[in-house]
Amino acid sequence: MTIFLYVLVLIASVIAFIMMGLDKYYAKQGHWRIAERSLWMIALVGGAPGSWFGMITFRHKTKHAIFQYGMPALTIGWMIVLLFV
Repeated sequence: MTIFLYVLVLIASVIAFIMMGLDKYYAKQGHWRIAERSLWMIALVGGAPGSWFGMITFRHKTKHAIFQYGMPALTIGWMIVLLFV
């Protein structure tokens, strides 16, 4: 179970990081965007560290308070889960 959770967080984080980068790219190009609901769903299933890192790397969603505080809080939550499993 422990290995599964670590792999889940790793894969979901990579996907979340890519999604943040794509959404930033789409925003600059004026294309259709990735729904915030999708960004939150991948973060909830384990991609919070990747989402947070993507926010910082791409400077994306950093002015939205829900993302500013929610992603770090969710990341800390996942880190606590991983520590105690």
